Amino acid sequence: MAILATLFAAIGRQAGRVLTTALGWASTLLFGRVPHQKQLVLSLMALGSLAWVVMLLGIILPNVGTFLLTALPLPGSIDQNWVRLAMLIGALATPPLVGLGGLFMVDAGSRPTGLEAARQVLRGYPIAFLLAFTLIFLAIVGGVRKGRTLARRWTDAHIPIVVHAGAYATMVDDLEEALRESGLTVHRRPAAAILAVPAQLVGRVAGGGVRALVPDKLTTLYSPVLEVELYPSDIAISGEKVAVARARAAIASRLTATAAYLTTSKEAEAVEDRLDRIIQARKTMDSEGLAGRPDALLEELRALDATLATLVVDSAEWEVLYRMRLQIERDLLVGSPVGQALRPPA
Repeated sequence: MAILATLFAAIGRQAGRVLTTALGWASTLLFGRVPHQKQLVLSLMALGSLAWVVMLLGIILPNVGTFLLTALPLPGSIDQNWVRLAMLIGALATPPLVGLGGLFMVDAGSRPTGLEAARQVLRGYPIAFLLAFTLIFLAIVGGVRKGRTLARRWTDAHIPIVVHAGAYATMVDDLEEALRESGLTVHRRPAAAILAVPAQLVGRVAGGGVRALVPDKLTTLYSPVLEVELYPSDIAISGEKVAVARARAAIASRLTATAAYLTTSKEAEAVEDRLDRIIQARKTMDSEGLAGRPDALLEELRALDATLATLVVDSAEWEVLYRMRLQIERDLLVGSPVGQALRPPA
């Protein structure tokens, strides 16, 4: 018996890892890689939705409930009827918590209050059902896609971004141009309905901050060796290793000036705003035919060094900001448009 218990425990741990991985694939297919400050809330919403479905099944289907109860390592002193009551209370209380999570997905400055906030909390019931169903469905899709990627010996990469409000189409144009300028010939198509439709349904039902993570029309840029999907908070790249490396280099060197933030924290985005003002000032000078080195802009750029020296952000974000700062300085010094640091191979 001890050997069987150990075996079942090992199987259970492995199954838990597989489930966690599959749900991670599903979440990525649904929203892309979500900014760090919203990852925890979204993860709790997903976990709550799945737990709610399990509890609901246990209540509606007694056989399932009995199986769940017998599978739990409950002390003998705990009456199973009390556990069933707790399951019923959990089934009633979990969806409002999911709805509350949707409320916290909205930035504090634009978060609804009063009656509208109450509606968002009650919206947790349809959100929990739809989110759980979608995650389970996309977990299967994600497994199939991952298997296809491995079979083709492709690799994956993700670049976090935050597309500016209403600028998704502009970002697609900039991304396509950056890839083409780097020598990667890509074509544009709408994302497969199997990915786009579930995300749109979840966004419409959940509203607020969750809807902001879902574009109205998810777009894929593709070639025989590369697929790039643009989410409002993520650029998901899949393809042959060399093609993925070239795509990442193109994005890093050519999208310094685009309709999106390349960092996700408010502190880093404030620095990006200052960099963007320098970029726009340079564009204005070019359009007015003003020649010479823009010394005032260089001084303004170098004034950022004090801010960067004391900026408390993730190290990866700091490196992105520093790379952007160096690239803009380089472009100002040589008089070239921002975002042309690397040229396609001859």
